[in-house]
Amino acid sequence: MVAEGVVVPTSASTFRLATSALPSMQGTVQMVASGSAYVVVEGLDKDIFVDRRNTHRALDGDTVKVVITRRRAGGDPEGEIVEVVSRSERNYVGTVEKTRSHAFVRIDSKSMPVDIFIAKGVDKLRDNDKVVVQIVGWEPDAKCPEGRVIDVLGAAGDNTAEMHAILAEYNLPYHFPAEVDEAASRISDKISDKEYAARRDFRGVTTFTIDPADAKDFDDAISFRTLGEGRYEVGVHIADVTHYVTEGSIVEQEARERATSVYLVDRTIPMLPERLSNELCSLRPGEEKLCFSAVFEMDDECNITRQWLGRTVICSDRRFTYEEAQQIIEGGEGDFKAEILKLNALAQKMRAARFAEGSIRFEREEPKFRLDAEGKPLGVYFKVQKEANQLIEEFMLLANRTVASFVGQKKGRDGKAKTFVYRVHDKPDADKLARFANFILRFGYYFDARKGKAVARQMNDLMGQIKGRSEENVVSILAVRTMQKAYYSTDNIGHYGLAFPYYSHFTSPIRRYPDMMVHRLLAHYLEGGNSVDKEAIDELCEHSSDMEVRASEAERASIKYKMVEFMKERVGQEFVGSISGVTEWGVYVELEETHIEGMVALRDMADEFYAYDDEEYAVVGTRSGRKFTLGDRVLIRVKGADLRLKQLDFEMVGSYDKRGDLWPLRTKTEVVEEPKSFGPKKIRTRGANGRR
Repeated sequence: MVAEGVVVPTSASTFRLATSALPSMQGTVQMVASGSAYVVVEGLDKDIFVDRRNTHRALDGDTVKVVITRRRAGGDPEGEIVEVVSRSERNYVGTVEKTRSHAFVRIDSKSMPVDIFIAKGVDKLRDNDKVVVQIVGWEPDAKCPEGRVIDVLGAAGDNTAEMHAILAEYNLPYHFPAEVDEAASRISDKISDKEYAARRDFRGVTTFTIDPADAKDFDDAISFRTLGEGRYEVGVHIADVTHYVTEGSIVEQEARERATSVYLVDRTIPMLPERLSNELCSLRPGEEKLCFSAVFEMDDECNITRQWLGRTVICSDRRFTYEEAQQIIEGGEGDFKAEILKLNALAQKMRAARFAEGSIRFEREEPKFRLDAEGKPLGVYFKVQKEANQLIEEFMLLANRTVASFVGQKKGRDGKAKTFVYRVHDKPDADKLARFANFILRFGYYFDARKGKAVARQMNDLMGQIKGRSEENVVSILAVRTMQKAYYSTDNIGHYGLAFPYYSHFTSPIRRYPDMMVHRLLAHYLEGGNSVDKEAIDELCEHSSDMEVRASEAERASIKYKMVEFMKERVGQEFVGSISGVTEWGVYVELEETHIEGMVALRDMADEFYAYDDEEYAVVGTRSGRKFTLGDRVLIRVKGADLRLKQLDFEMVGSYDKRGDLWPLRTKTEVVEEPKSFGPKKIRTRGANGRR
């Protein structure tokens, strides 16, 4: 059997089936930092673990054939990759390490276990260049794959080079092709008499925008007028991007591919060229602009008596920042004070009604960085949502749900709903809810809802109870994790988190391609058009959802980079934080003052061996039973800050009990008294060699 290749010897007296005799499956590789991998096979309940010795030169994202060779503890499958079917076309980002004749690129990603060898074009590279590289091959006898440099971003450590490196790592663009910019520059800003005549005219109605102070693209405006007898007309006016970006044009193709603007810490990578995003489509004050609008007549109790959807022309009277509008709401003086106060009163009533109907309230402080001219982080502050933000949010939500309802409730000639782009959000997983309920019991909170509006009500009650408490951050993080992720789809299942049966994205076509799709579809149906091809719209929805996830990951990576850069000058200092995550390899800690997160590796907790307990969200000392779990307040010391890997390493100094007393972690050389809560009073020492 050995001679025939059916079995192979594993020792002098044991054998196992040869991989060639085992049934293979096709899947996608997900590498981990150790060099081992998991292969994701469609239809399998669990991913197949592959030890680094058995990956056979497969890399992250590759399509491979894999065989299962054994079962690990707990029944999880372990296997061996037997063939790389196709290489991922992804780009890698890294730093050049140059010699006289060749160079290596040390890759930034933790999912890349080897460097990439560069043989050609080395004379054009400099040591410490940040570059984008593509793999061109991997010879059987070579330790590293060979690659070619496709772009030099600048010197490692330079802020622009590092931000572009993050975009390149996620295969996101960092500039527009020249032909796209050229095409955008040729789009006329003239509005014809025919266009004026075809639109409802709001140029004489009080209209303004409210946006962040640093915003450059104003894609939504609010108009307001009093109709008498306690009735008001409120218009939600959205830039008519599809008037300028014609379907099938080179600008539209680029927007479709990008699908979304990307918001990094220090810059915005727009979906549309600046000619459109900051000029033609930006609702700047004093300029006549073309819009797609949702107009509502309502009374003081927010009962809508009439609504209208269609194309308009407006002229904004004033640009407010959120801070300026908030000052008026809080009693200050300013332009259009009466209009802002009435709109805010209506918005707060709609907000209260929305939560009463089951919309879930998740409010978490969002850290922002104060940066100098070179992009260096000088400090951390928190973005706070106030009533001015809520005013805009509520009217945008009203427009989005109205547009979705208008199309979703109309039937085609075949009696079926017309194809449309919905923003959907499924109900939470019951198992996740049960685990969440079990976890928060340790803080004294009771949560027994399993489905429907009861979950939303209890979640909102819980968010109110934890407000301002030490466990607020960790409980709110875990609450968000119990929820499903929202995405785009033509199949409407409603939006659970908002408690809307119909919901879409209509209000941000400058920065989201699905909103452009919605504008086109809405215009088509307003003109009496038949339902469009569902399959084509489905593909665009899936692509937009994927690009949204990718953009979010890049945004988080840029925040992580600035966090590491900010903490690099604080290595050796101690900070108080709360445990925000627990894994089998480490404990994640989020610092109280800045919400910056780093990890304490379990191998560095040297007082004893700690085992991971996934049921308890904890690591537990095998000798003492000492437990570190989600929400625990701890004291850490910053051990290291690796900008290349965007990684913060902490050391555990100790944990705080409920009275606020610090119980230090024993070090290798000190003599400590073991806390009473962890067992009988004893003195233990640990020598330099680790023996007690």
